[in-house]
Amino acid sequence: MSNLQEYIKKQYHKDLATCSNEELYVALLNYTKDYSATKPVHDSKKKLYYISAEFLIGKLLSNNLINLGLYEAIKQELAAAGKDLLAVEEVELEPSLGNGGLGRLAACFLDSIATLGLNGDGIGLNYHFGLFHQVLQNNQQTTVPNFWLSEQNWLLKSEKSYQVPFANFTLTSTLYDIDVPGYKTEKKNRLRLFDLDSVDAGIIHDGIDFDKTDIAHNLTLFLYPDDSDRQGELLRIFQQYFMVSNGAQLILEEALEKGSNLHDLADYAVIQINDTHPSLVIPEMIRLLTERGIEFEEAVQIVKQMTAYTNHTILAEALEKWPMDFLEEVVPHLVPIIRELDRRVKETYSDASVQIIDEYNRVHMAHMDIHYGYSVNGVAALHTEILKHSELKAFYDIYPEKFNNKTNGITFRRWLMHINPRLSSYIDGLIGRDWHHDATKLEELLSFAGKSEVKAELENIKAHNKRKLVRHLKEHQHVDINPNSIFDIQIKRLHEYKRQQMNALYVIYKYLDIKAGHIPARPVTVFFGGKAAPAYTIAQDIIHLILCLSEVIANDPDVAPHLQVVMVENYNVTAASFLIAAGDISEQISLASKEASGTGNMKFMLNGALTLGTSDGANVEIHELVGDENIYIFGEDSETIIQHYAKSDYISRDYYEREAIKPLVDFIVSDPLKAVGQVERLERLYDELLHKDWFMTLIDLETYIATKEHMLQDYEDRDSWLEKVLVNIAKAGFFSADRTIAQYNEDIWHLGE
Repeated sequence: MSNLQEYIKKQYHKDLATCSNEELYVALLNYTKDYSATKPVHDSKKKLYYISAEFLIGKLLSNNLINLGLYEAIKQELAAAGKDLLAVEEVELEPSLGNGGLGRLAACFLDSIATLGLNGDGIGLNYHFGLFHQVLQNNQQTTVPNFWLSEQNWLLKSEKSYQVPFANFTLTSTLYDIDVPGYKTEKKNRLRLFDLDSVDAGIIHDGIDFDKTDIAHNLTLFLYPDDSDRQGELLRIFQQYFMVSNGAQLILEEALEKGSNLHDLADYAVIQINDTHPSLVIPEMIRLLTERGIEFEEAVQIVKQMTAYTNHTILAEALEKWPMDFLEEVVPHLVPIIRELDRRVKETYSDASVQIIDEYNRVHMAHMDIHYGYSVNGVAALHTEILKHSELKAFYDIYPEKFNNKTNGITFRRWLMHINPRLSSYIDGLIGRDWHHDATKLEELLSFAGKSEVKAELENIKAHNKRKLVRHLKEHQHVDINPNSIFDIQIKRLHEYKRQQMNALYVIYKYLDIKAGHIPARPVTVFFGGKAAPAYTIAQDIIHLILCLSEVIANDPDVAPHLQVVMVENYNVTAASFLIAAGDISEQISLASKEASGTGNMKFMLNGALTLGTSDGANVEIHELVGDENIYIFGEDSETIIQHYAKSDYISRDYYEREAIKPLVDFIVSDPLKAVGQVERLERLYDELLHKDWFMTLIDLETYIATKEHMLQDYEDRDSWLEKVLVNIAKAGFFSADRTIAQYNEDIWHLGE
């Protein structure tokens, strides 16, 4: 293709130097799409279909330019015309197709699947407004639609559409594609997103409320619609079935086009179910195969041979269980199939805990996935062991050969090369560029241990990234932050098991300690970022507490110079790119045994932040890689926590009564906080910690505070701290999504065979 200047002149009859950033963005978007269109799609016989409710792909312009090998040339061409690529990228709206780690992982996986030259597409839904846009006002989270589908976007409308039958009507889908180029590869894959032409944003009112019964107009409006009522739960089933029915029809069509006779479908297609949201693909695929003349028994065996399931959670409430009468109301044609699948299980196994339909007539989606797929994987070594020996032990006893571990990974193209170009370029200068394709090459950085000039440059790069974050938040949130403070960051979905409330109690400790005259050696800025589900009241109460603390501290002249709390509004991939590059302390403080993996921990590690965490999820593997001296681990281990749950012997009140804890919890309902907050919210959170505390905030609080204080002291020994930083970056290579995907393919998918 021509260079950008020639492209702009030909397409828009303008000169690059005279274009606005908005015009340049549209031109670069189309330039990149046109360049990607010249690449053929992967076309091997066997193809992976990665079905997921979420694909948190983030802004795509720079990421695609990097993968297409255009980034440096475009950046230089813009600079020569007095333009800044980062300023152009600011114009881009972030696709709102996911929410948390599940969706970001799926996006990283698509990148790595394409980069490794594997034939695999993502299948999902084209949400018009995603989860929601978070607005922080009156010290609370409020929600408005997150509009991202501007006229110019990455979607390519295809000619494909399918009929999706529901109980009382049939809907016709429209398929949109987003190209997924691999890193400097000849071919590409796609993210296939299904939508309805009839969806109408006009039915939204009062924030993100809408008529949940009007399926033809609401089906793809929002990701995870509020399911606190029956209609919300039914809408989720409508969404899930729409996604998998379209996906299954696409799979059959593509396999037939390549020569499958359907009896050999497993030779042409493998389905990876990403968590339980796509589970209905199992009965749907059986239905479609029998419609096409395959006997039921054979259809079941075909589906078993081509379906694999990734478990992303240990939380019972996140393993979906749909009441049978809900399924009868939405997809009655699947009910006989599900009942027959359950009958076969009950005929073979008497253990009620492995049955698909339980005594309350609820369908356990994960149970169906395990029985009628050929692979079940966890996403971190500890997580998989907990599944095998605790949460899914009954299934592991039946199918030990199905269970395997695939520790999560991240794409280093986005999470180092894109978000931290100074560090990426510096690493290139030290060890060359081989790590771009083989992240384990980062270990070569260990040869620079003890080199003062390397540590000095790592210090300079971190200071640069802190200033970038400070400018970003000043521009977008009008908040002033001290760039010379320690940046202590906890960014993730708001959930009690992730224990943002424990971090907030540390903030209270630090506030009271400073008020008592103990001034820290260096100011500390504590960052939070994350959204709380609209129906998750306690999570919203935690956000309220954080925002109230922020206000109280900011208005206290004794404390404000030394401590600041910042809640980043509408946390997303873009915000993460600034925060992760700038972080000093990576907060990974989930209750041990509850976080399946985490991927934020990997991103922070890669960018030179040190982990403050429990022995949970992938923290365990980070700990093993970097050693005791390069990570800060605290708290009870997973076995201890699992035993507390088994015995029901954790009493939060007993911990509350401790001298070091009581004043911190009591401060939640103190006069200073009540003066700026909602009494009902504060008292509800206080009561939750005092009388329930299901995720054991208080059990680890004292050791958490002690460990963080020790970490802040260690930060002052800059030479030692930067040595730890170097080790963390060097050891991060294991967590490349390229490694994860290579293992998926070797052990589960067997593409290209």
